[in-house]
Amino acid sequence: MKILSALILAIAAIVSASLIADGLTGLRTGDRFVTVKGVAEREVQADLALWPLRFVATGNSLDEAREKARSSREAIMAFLKLQAIDTDAVELQRLDVTDTRANPYQESNGQKFIINQTLMVRSDDIDRIRQAAQSVSELVDSGVILSSDYGPGGPTYLFNRLNDIKPEMIAEATAAAREAAAQFARDAKTELGNLRRANQGVFQILARDQAPGVSEGQQPIKTVRVVTTVEYYLN
Repeated sequence: MKILSALILAIAAIVSASLIADGLTGLRTGDRFVTVKGVAEREVQADLALWPLRFVATGNSLDEAREKARSSREAIMAFLKLQAIDTDAVELQRLDVTDTRANPYQESNGQKFIINQTLMVRSDDIDRIRQAAQSVSELVDSGVILSSDYGPGGPTYLFNRLNDIKPEMIAEATAAAREAAAQFARDAKTELGNLRRANQGVFQILARDQAPGVSEGQQPIKTVRVVTTVEYYLN
């Protein structure tokens, strides 16, 4: 009986030692990994321009303010036509009429009625919109009072084809991350193992010229960037 008990204890000790050794080996292997980042950037051009042309017309009577607003609208449409911008791309949007007599706290400067109106130009002809925006002073010379009370002046340029370039950029960023991991493994005199974990990261659309006061929407040429985070085992 004593011999049997001793044999069982010996077998249990051997199995326990084996399990502990396997656990320590797995722990050391699991702890041996490297975390790297891969960056991919691409310069793109906007494919849509939104240009809100906001103007103000005032008058001592509503009819007078309306006549000035009509004249400003016609001047804007004539300007856009001169710039070879299709009038179908122009949409009448915000229209505000203010009677200054109804608000005793608002300064009227002698004008009783104020009309604010917005004509939105929506076009995929980016170069034509850029050229027209540089000549907008011609509207001021013709008597149109432009306003930027409801947002930034000038066109806003958008890039909507992000899904078209996502796969290639993810592949570029992943390849860059793997190369960085491989270089680390060579420097550490070890071998690169299997993939442990990967995080695609967030795509960013940035202004090409990143300077104070310059927003991404103001620039028709943009930079798309993605940063992937990848972990590899080290053998």
